[in-house]
Amino acid sequence: MIGGPQWAYDELTPVFDAIATGPDGHDRFGPSGAGHYVKMVHNGVEYALMQAYGEGFELLANGRYDLDLEAVAKTWNNGAVIRSWLLELCEEAFREEGNDLGDVADYVAGGSTGTWTVQEALEQEVPVPLIYGALAERFSSRDTRFSRRLANRLRYGFGRHEIKRQGKDKE
Repeated sequence: MIGGPQWAYDELTPVFDAIATGPDGHDRFGPSGAGHYVKMVHNGVEYALMQAYGEGFELLANGRYDLDLEAVAKTWNNGAVIRSWLLELCEEAFREEGNDLGDVADYVAGGSTGTWTVQEALEQEVPVPLIYGALAERFSSRDTRFSRRLANRLRYGFGRHEIKRQGKDKE
């Protein structure tokens, strides 16, 4: 997600190909700052998607059936409309941490790009209730929530961010 002069993007395309997922994994979106803007909104959407997966799996985990959440994630990720890399990471999390997420802490780090996204939405008067709600969940880590524990583990899956564990100090 790149901003800047077209000539610079063209000259650096081999570098972008090497560090992204290939030629389709990057694009120039306009002048300087445009790429950062697109990435900021991307991260806000990411917050909302992780929150939605977390809430769905929280309902399944606390629902009326004793379900294998890894199997649910695997099934959903094979042809369902909600399939995604994040859902693959849900499957990985349940496989590696267990159906109850083991000792993964109820704490989700981050917040700056989500905050910027919400601030921009307020300035532009664009409602973003899902992104705002996901950001609020990150900020409210005083009670135990399965959904935040899964989001904590998902951050490890896609970015190898440190996994906060229960019983350890929060940063």
